[in-house]
Amino acid sequence: MRKPIKKIAEFEEHFNELIRQINPDQTVVLFEDESYIRDYQALCATWFLRGQQKKVKTYGQHKGVGLFGLLDYLNGTVQCDAYEEHTAQAFQSFLENTVFPAFEGKHIIMILDNSKIHHAKILEEFKENNKGRIEFLFLPPYAPNINRIEGLWKWLKQSVICNQFLRGIEEIKAAVQGFLFAIHDQTDIIQSRLCW
Repeated sequence: MRKPIKKIAEFEEHFNELIRQINPDQTVVLFEDESYIRDYQALCATWFLRGQQKKVKTYGQHKGVGLFGLLDYLNGTVQCDAYEEHTAQAFQSFLENTVFPAFEGKHIIMILDNSKIHHAKILEEFKENNKGRIEFLFLPPYAPNINRIEGLWKWLKQSVICNQFLRGIEEIKAAVQGFLFAIHDQTDIIQSRLCW
């Protein structure tokens, strides 16, 4: 048990020092993670009148929407893109088509977990070609609680997924986009919830 705690403390110390030293005009610090929202619905704790328990429809299909998400730690903004699956190719596409255009001209420090897709061999050439543009900082193993963007998934699912019947992938995507639009300008709330 001591090793994970020590590594988490070392990571937090390194992260805090990094935040103190960077120039926010030149560098962005992004927390990245993936989540998957299935079209069979999640039941969550809720209040209801005795004997009138809430019932949520479902049709038992196992389709869903894979999300790649970013938290801009310094500015308190979030971004998500939907992909059919979480693969190394999809991750690279997310970096090329979402991350790089959104932060054009800035050095990117991306903090992420040790998922296999983040270490895949097919990403080696991409990482080498973009060495001066993006830097990957990996979280200690078994420490998802310090990945600040994890709180976004909980917030998202509680807000639009729990106890709701969404009729397939397009409705899930629309619900996710509606949530992101609703919180887009609420940087103070995002920072208070996610940027501790």
